[in-house]
Amino acid sequence: MSNEITQTNIDNRSGWKNTLSDNTFKNELIVTIIILIITLFLFTRFLNFVQSRQGVVLPDPILNLFRPINLTWIIFGLIYASIITAILSLANKPKLLVIAFQTYSLMLIFRFLAMYSIPLDPPMHMIVLKDPFVELFSNGSILTKDLFFSGHTATLFLLFLVVDNKILKYTLLVFTIIVGVCLLIQHVHYTVDVISAPFFSYASYRIAFLLNKKLHII
Repeated sequence: MSNEITQTNIDNRSGWKNTLSDNTFKNELIVTIIILIITLFLFTRFLNFVQSRQGVVLPDPILNLFRPINLTWIIFGLIYASIITAILSLANKPKLLVIAFQTYSLMLIFRFLAMYSIPLDPPMHMIVLKDPFVELFSNGSILTKDLFFSGHTATLFLLFLVVDNKILKYTLLVFTIIVGVCLLIQHVHYTVDVISAPFFSYASYRIAFLLNKKLHII
């Protein structure tokens, strides 16, 4: 899927020193970071609103097939290993890193809109997934209603789209699938939350990529 808008059009050979000599890119980097910080700040406050709101429980024939199993450590082990590895891979590829930040901001905006429009209560037999990073910025509350769409699945698929190392890229794709399945096994999400997540990631990436291309930044 990511080959359609492949990174071969992006000059990855230029490190930060050469890239920052381009004032257009430098301005884009500053704006991107500011927007990301603001979006993260607002999103973490929004999660508390979502948690306090009454939602609906969706019928899910897939979840009804099995009892939940606690796979928290596997889920977060794969998620944080993926994030750290992807960031290290992109560390000296500023244009790709900026596109990753922009894609993540857009994905969060999509989650704003989706969760606001579709208030849900968690699956009936959910085993709570306690994310130490999210809880750090959510006043210690346990989040169970940030459901549609799955942020964990979407984030891993986002990393798959952005990185250009083929081995890492397809490792991240496998991790995305494993995490998505684990989230369902633990009944953290409805099936539709997980299945729809990659489509939102792809839409976010496509917008970010085409915007940069239109502005002649890549």
